Amino acid sequence: MKRSILVLLSVLFAFSFGCATKEYVKEQIDPLAARIAKLEARVAAVESKLGSLQGDVSAVSKDAAAAKALAQDAMKAAQDSSVKADAAASRAEAAAKKAEESLGSAEMASKKAKKAFELQQKK
Repeated sequence: MKRSILVLLSVLFAFSFGCATKEYVKEQIDPLAARIAKLEARVAAVESKLGSLQGDVSAVSKDAAAAKALAQDAMKAAQDSSVKADAAASRAEAAAKKAEESLGSAEMASKKAKKAFELQQKK
């Protein structure tokens, strides 16, 4: 009896695990395959967008480099103009001082001439 129960349990145990049929496997795999296909399409779209964005970033970097070069050139020109303006201002200041000195000399000469004229008038 113990043997027959053991054989019966062995047979039941062996048949309790069923074999997977092709249809069952197909039913289980098809939804996964569809999801994988959708994900692959999304990945391809994201990769193409990434490629175009990298191109845009490259173009912006080139434009930024060109703008930086132009700004540096403009800054150099402004510095040169500033140096020239400072030099012109220094020359103008020197000329103004010279003019003031000349004015002072002219005033002194005028006063001397006036005194000499007055002295000559008194004689």
